[in-house]
Amino acid sequence: MKLCYEQRGEGRDLLFLHGYLACKETFAPQIAYFSRHFRVTALDFPGFGGAEPLPAAWSVGDYADWTQNAMDALGISKPLVVAHSFGGRVAVKCLSRGDVFERAVLTGCAGIVERRTLSYHVRVRAYRFVRAFAPKFAARRFGSREYRTLPPLMRESYKKIVNEDLRSDAERIRVPVLFIHGTKDGAVPPASVAVYLRAIRGSRVFWMEDCGHFAFLENPLAFNAAAEEFFQ
Repeated sequence: MKLCYEQRGEGRDLLFLHGYLACKETFAPQIAYFSRHFRVTALDFPGFGGAEPLPAAWSVGDYADWTQNAMDALGISKPLVVAHSFGGRVAVKCLSRGDVFERAVLTGCAGIVERRTLSYHVRVRAYRFVRAFAPKFAARRFGSREYRTLPPLMRESYKKIVNEDLRSDAERIRVPVLFIHGTKDGAVPPASVAVYLRAIRGSRVFWMEDCGHFAFLENPLAFNAAAEEFFQ
């Protein structure tokens, strides 16, 4: 597949992996800052930004395969990585396979599936019942806002992604990991960070006060300083 990426600077390789429905430009403040001392590469995942559409309904593992192939094509070996949200899922999957990255900063990192409640199961049953008679109405009524914006193939991929719990993958990680997380992140709760911290030996967290899911954009100075100190 044709790669869509931005690369700047010289030195140690630093890779940026964006979140779902986002693109490489999301990291503009970080690219400008870190490219002064690193060779920065920011990728667009297939299906987002300027990249090609998905050829099939990809899982997190498929995106991880693609990421490693993209790194090989660009001559990038064992880079540092900064990954946001869905990009964090991909980074965790890559990290579980060995020393793909030297160190990882994961911000707003998704991938922990919370225990399903009774109301969740009731809602799923209702959705399946309605879908049998009125699929379009079911998608509008029951799907999340994010889900409703996606074309059919991306919806199938989305379901694979959000339903995969990465706890067991996290337990296999053996490189240093820093979680940078906003205290007001409404998309990924602090409880998910706690699960990751228990699973990944030696990992730690830097909490960003009064920041939400996009902490790296809400307070780029604090974020960049924490990530840079960790990389050094």
